[in-house]
Amino acid sequence: MKLDIFCEIQKSKPWRPDHERTLFQETLDQARAADAHGFDTWWQVEHHGALEFSYSAAPEVVLTAISQNTTRLRVGHAGVLAPFRINHPLRVAERAATLDLLSGGRFELGLAKSGGKEWETFGVDPDCARDQLREAIEVIPRMWSDEPFEWHSEHLEVPEREVLPKPLQKPHPRLWQTAGSPESFRMAGELGVGVLGTTLLSPVEFMGELLAAYREGLASSEPCSYRRRNEEQGVFTFVHVAESRSAAIENGAALSALWYVHAAPIIFKVPRSVWYDAIRSGMHPNSPEMTAALKDADQTSLEISKDEIPVIRLLKRMALGETVSKEEAHEVCETMDSVIIGDIDECRRKMRRYREIGCTRLLCLMQFGQIPHAGVMDSIRLCGEHLVGRL
Repeated sequence: MKLDIFCEIQKSKPWRPDHERTLFQETLDQARAADAHGFDTWWQVEHHGALEFSYSAAPEVVLTAISQNTTRLRVGHAGVLAPFRINHPLRVAERAATLDLLSGGRFELGLAKSGGKEWETFGVDPDCARDQLREAIEVIPRMWSDEPFEWHSEHLEVPEREVLPKPLQKPHPRLWQTAGSPESFRMAGELGVGVLGTTLLSPVEFMGELLAAYREGLASSEPCSYRRRNEEQGVFTFVHVAESRSAAIENGAALSALWYVHAAPIIFKVPRSVWYDAIRSGMHPNSPEMTAALKDADQTSLEISKDEIPVIRLLKRMALGETVSKEEAHEVCETMDSVIIGDIDECRRKMRRYREIGCTRLLCLMQFGQIPHAGVMDSIRLCGEHLVGRL
């Protein structure tokens, strides 16, 4: 199992003066460290208007900068928001090919359905989003291979055109799809592209079921003459490797992980009850099941029942404005097999659990919440010295 870095470009409040510039400088420092310590790929998300949560509004620009500051680290977009009102497929093909050329053939292209606030921002029709994601995966590699290219469909009209430039990798960079439900995992497999999922604090067993759905899709997929097959299975989760358990607590990694999950429904305008149900069930909040639940969701329901699971209990306390300590956050998170926070041996044990479910690359979110930059750099170093290539 390969180890990658997953990056939101994130820093929660309180902020220091000039925090945005500092955050981008720290991100480049961390990418250089990942390159030096053997990580395979640096993955950058795309979000818009996500205050505190993500400053990665121009991921291709950031990935280009990273490619020019590293020598072997691959650079991945996880992923381009695929609805055509946000990113026209022709523009995606042009930018991706340019980045592949500038990086010396180190680019990986992921595509995402997106949802919630970002659909609202760009006026996306939710009923078309999945179809447009599928069509983007279909049409982008054709833009790189067909000379000239032409396309006519319900959602996309492109007259005969030369699409330039072409990527350095032949036939093209590997394609990936982000996924959050059994249907989307199966779709990625059917299309023969790699899949990128997230645990969202749910048990690793749930992710294993989703990866099984992906492999079912792969088994039924048909050969494609113009699209490069990719059977890799990537999973994103929180990772913080420290010299000791006490150091991990002091860095506030578990509390930062809970902040991330607490902040996400606020940032992306998803009712908390839907987010909590997603954690309990292993679904992504943008999955069809969770999206359907939005109609009946109660955003303000924060009652804590006697049988509530510990992590939801802490998240509800945070939502009510109560203080959660670093210690109690760590005590809850260390019981969760999906959250990889602790000393080297603890992190090794939990990482191997992902390998057991068929994960071929683990996307390690290292920079999140209020973890200090020095703590992130130490985590990258320790991971590289003790875990990269040893799982």
